[in-house]
Amino acid sequence: MNTRIIYALGGGDLRNKSTLEIDKVIAKRAKERAGDKRAMGVFFGTASHDSLPYFNSFRKIYTSVFDIKAEIALLTKKDIPLENIQNKLDKADFIYIGGGDTMFMLDVWQKTGIDKMIIDAYMKGVMIVGLSAGAICHFENMYTDSEMLNGNSDTYSIHQGLSILKGTMSPHYNYRKEFDHIAKNLELAYAVEDDCALLFENESLVNVYSAGGKAFKFSNGIKEEIKF
Repeated sequence: MNTRIIYALGGGDLRNKSTLEIDKVIAKRAKERAGDKRAMGVFFGTASHDSLPYFNSFRKIYTSVFDIKAEIALLTKKDIPLENIQNKLDKADFIYIGGGDTMFMLDVWQKTGIDKMIIDAYMKGVMIVGLSAGAICHFENMYTDSEMLNGNSDTYSIHQGLSILKGTMSPHYNYRKEFDHIAKNLELAYAVEDDCALLFENESLVNVYSAGGKAFKFSNGIKEEIKF
């Protein structure tokens, strides 16, 4: 039976290697999954409108440092046949979903059916790694700045996610302490700082990894730091 795995990072910068200690853990597990073949990761930069510099930062870490093959799934630059992306996912050991505009990303995914393809890959045992927007999208609800980015609001807001994982997640918690007031009224919530990752296996929280950041869990309004 395949173990379903999600690494949910609160934030960080691949370019300046701020998450490198976490990337080491992910790369090691990807190589273990790959076995005798070279491990491969597929980068989704949909939330950043398929920023190629963002992908290059991913490739410089995972290929140059860890010798993992880096592929990209483009959805906003031009019409890419979905079967090409499916072929990459079929060969992938992990999917890396970058940060940016969460609601834009989910809108593109739902219109193209990519959301179902990613969930299908996850169910088959392909690891999911998500940072910021790429992390919160897997929860039932997301604390996001998408409406601020689009000029529709001056505050953060709660939106529905893909509901793979229970609860609500806020990324960048080191800058969003006001989330405490919202989380106190929620049954289950996670607040994750930059350079910190939660590890879920089969939809259960099993570990936390830090490259400098911390993570917190709210259970019926009660806040505690996550430690294993």
